[in-house]
Amino acid sequence: MKKALIAMSGGVDSSVAAYLTQKLGYDCIGCTMKLYNNEDAGIPKEHTCCSLDDVEDARNVALRLGMPYYVFNFSDDFNEKVIQKFICYYRQAMTPNPCIDCNKYMKFDKLFDRAKIMGCDKVVTGHYARIEETPEGFVLKKALDLTKDQSYVLYQMNQEQLAHTLFPLGSMAKTETRAVADEMGFLNADKPDSQDICFVPDGDYAKVIEQITGETSEPGDFVLTDGTVVGRHKGIIHYTIGQRKGLGIAWTSPLYVLKLDTEKNQVVLGSNEDLFGTEVDVKEMHWISGQVPTGPFTCKAKLRYRHTEQPATVTIESDETIHLSFEEPQRAITPGQSAVLYDGDVVLGGGIIYFK
Repeated sequence: MKKALIAMSGGVDSSVAAYLTQKLGYDCIGCTMKLYNNEDAGIPKEHTCCSLDDVEDARNVALRLGMPYYVFNFSDDFNEKVIQKFICYYRQAMTPNPCIDCNKYMKFDKLFDRAKIMGCDKVVTGHYARIEETPEGFVLKKALDLTKDQSYVLYQMNQEQLAHTLFPLGSMAKTETRAVADEMGFLNADKPDSQDICFVPDGDYAKVIEQITGETSEPGDFVLTDGTVVGRHKGIIHYTIGQRKGLGIAWTSPLYVLKLDTEKNQVVLGSNEDLFGTEVDVKEMHWISGQVPTGPFTCKAKLRYRHTEQPATVTIESDETIHLSFEEPQRAITPGQSAVLYDGDVVLGGGIIYFK
């Protein structure tokens, strides 16, 4: 019988994924990745994927399904690969997406290694996405329930990983998932979805960065595009492109963050209209097929998790860099976020937005 290692967060999605994998005939092993000691940074442990409550919820479901269950401590790797990168990006005036790095380095790297050691054929998660095998190889596709689609945060997957991964929820609606959990009597059937970064449960990422590093961000000037000083900011890590709230500036018209200047320690402000642009540079490109396309081509591109992908022309500059030219101006193009390319519902790949 084939074996599967189920990544269980304690939430309803991964619990139902475990049950559905069992129904497919796999010998299943449940596990939770201990990624971070929240208390070390003064963060409450509740409402995060690393909390004791979540571990007990996962263990309860595994017990109910009659599968072995383990907790793997990956906190050192998570700190190095995810948290420290998160901090580094903000210090460089970039806005990262740590969920993408967690999937890349934890679920589909460290957990894959553990699965191989345990003799498992598949790693299973509760992501809403689909994997299909074609004559040309494996493809990553959007979930059928587009309101829950998580393909954006999975663009770093490669052919080997896709071949040994199951996403049992990819063809289901979230209402169906909860119905299955309720039918099975899972105690987390009505558990709310996690909305926050696991190590930033209250959303105050600047506070977490200062607590972890022990350093306070240096205040500086708010300036307009012509250099006029209009106030003082709390430190560059407190701001991101497109931000309006929390600036504390009274002006004749609404002001938004346009740019973060680390050399001058300035936050540049302007109008909402100033936030729109059509040209995007992308580095660290990863192509899911393993092959770099040749020549310019058109597709759709998504610039952040909640962004609706838009038509763009892709120009290949090197194996790891591309340039995107959008048909229509896009708002708040933000360095550090990922640009993910789609051909219909197929994910072609993606990379990190940067400013030359």
